[in-house]
Amino acid sequence: MTSPGRPPLGVGLIGYAFMGAAHSHAWRTAPRFFDLPLEPRLAVLAGRNPAAVTEAAGRLGWSATETDWRRVIERDDVDLVDVCTPGDTHAEIAIAALEAGKHVLCEKPLANSVAEAEAMAEAAAKAAARGVRSMVGFTYRRVPAIGLARRLVAEGRLGQIRHVRAQYLQDWIADPAAPMSWRLEKGRAGSGALGDIGAHVVDLTQHITGQTLTGVSALLETFVEERPLPTGTGKLGGVGGSGMGQVTVDDAAVFLGRFTGGALASFEATRFALGRKNAIRIEINGSRGSLAFDFEDMNVLHLFDGDDPAETAGFRRIVVTEPGHPYVGNWWPAGHGLGYEHGFTHQVVDLVTALAAGEDPTPSFADGLQIQRVLAAVERSAAADSVWTPIPA
Repeated sequence: MTSPGRPPLGVGLIGYAFMGAAHSHAWRTAPRFFDLPLEPRLAVLAGRNPAAVTEAAGRLGWSATETDWRRVIERDDVDLVDVCTPGDTHAEIAIAALEAGKHVLCEKPLANSVAEAEAMAEAAAKAAARGVRSMVGFTYRRVPAIGLARRLVAEGRLGQIRHVRAQYLQDWIADPAAPMSWRLEKGRAGSGALGDIGAHVVDLTQHITGQTLTGVSALLETFVEERPLPTGTGKLGGVGGSGMGQVTVDDAAVFLGRFTGGALASFEATRFALGRKNAIRIEINGSRGSLAFDFEDMNVLHLFDGDDPAETAGFRRIVVTEPGHPYVGNWWPAGHGLGYEHGFTHQVVDLVTALAAGEDPTPSFADGLQIQRVLAAVERSAAADSVWTPIPA
């Protein structure tokens, strides 16, 4: 636990809905389970609706509120700005915060376009030269089973990587009566399933393998082009009312790819997979073995060792809850699983540790820019009848 003698880290959070609540929980929880070198202080929560942000601040543990994100950046008690707003505001907020000397944590995807992501990465590089740090929130990297998978690949347990296949499957808008939300508007979200969830599996596969995608061939599809306008909002969806709105993003993305090491890859991202709530499925096949993971069973990693004798060979089910597994030693006894929220806590731990050490945390804004280039290549390929589209290095 953080002791009172540790230097403080004043945090200003912009946005208080789904991601804002998850980040708030993480900032509160991290110092209570991990020995952090800095003491996070929940200084201020920002949102446009005065009554709603005041209620959220009281519920989530923030000391003060603002209704203009610019006031957050101006506050002397804020050392780090945490951006949990829709993608169309990321670039403006993050760049302003970095230029003001504030560290930045920005939710994924980094931006709504490559141009915005390039500007953010450039601002981050300039800020880093002054000791101001930044990170993009690809939180699933911090799932212990994912950390173990990365470790096994780095140790050579899978040998040469040959196949990478990844799916992110949800069903929360499979019903055509599900109402419009900002996630279905290209101007605010940048893209649909591709950027919202597809970005995660692109990042995870690159993170686990230590390689990057060099090109893609893609299809995008919008199954429901009009939806009821919302009368209320919820964690992801809401309640539909009268009138219809135009869906301007993809509902599903499917694409092939190739990694720098030569491996073939297939990706699928959809919010129309009935019965799949948050299925992040990754399988990697190498010359010596394979591994498989599904977030709907997030405390388990499956490993096949190709060196085992054929009579007893098979996928080994590893329950990733041992003290020696990534992050797990600070939580519960072995066998007592972790949940969705723990990834956000681990993100805070890694970020705060890097800040105290004067190091750049990962994934960086440059990493976020690379993901943005992958997403852009997928869109270009889909628009050109799935033509093979190289990804700029």
